[in-house]
Amino acid sequence: MAKLLFDPRILPIDAIAGEPALALERLSADWLRQRFAEQPEWAPEAAETSYAVRADGSPATAASVLIALVQRPEGLSLVLTQRNADLTDHPGQISFPGGRAEAYDASPVETALREAEEEIGLDRTHVEVIGSLPDYYTGTGYRVTPVVALVTPPFTLQADPGEVEEIFEVPLAFLMDGLHHQRLSVELPSGRRSFYAMPYGTYYIWGATAGMLRNLFHFLRA
Repeated sequence: MAKLLFDPRILPIDAIAGEPALALERLSADWLRQRFAEQPEWAPEAAETSYAVRADGSPATAASVLIALVQRPEGLSLVLTQRNADLTDHPGQISFPGGRAEAYDASPVETALREAEEEIGLDRTHVEVIGSLPDYYTGTGYRVTPVVALVTPPFTLQADPGEVEEIFEVPLAFLMDGLHHQRLSVELPSGRRSFYAMPYGTYYIWGATAGMLRNLFHFLRA
């Protein structure tokens, strides 16, 4: 079984980002469609550009994730998964549905849709892709394209037991509030690493998933 180098839950919190929560008008399907269509000027969180190349000098592996925003009566919610504890990369962590690109994928969007179908059984007929965020590099050697989409109920999900332990949703309003964004850091053999965490109930959202959510936050508040 793969193991993490450290447990982020026991680290002290360095700081709370603390930016004001997004106005509720910015958390509607129509506003999000317009925002991605307009593409305003904005700056993503400082990227871990050192991860663009692996230790052996090879480029990072292309991958995509689906930031699936479900249109619920009470507001948009985000689909997340808890990965199986025995996976090689990011075991047991909270993540978006997604994975590495295959040669037959026509685009990063196609990768995200295919992976969402395979991992959580999300039929693409319910999915409206509205845009994407800048690529995000992970310490495990991936260049991840976050594809943002609106999802229309009703739909059924089925977790792939080989990869996904649980599927759950988090209100987008909770995640788009800087008071819920914690900044932490840890000393590793490769040097000091800083990252974000966004705990929600018993779910500990951190690392690359929280980093991509920070970029979504910056993009929507620009």
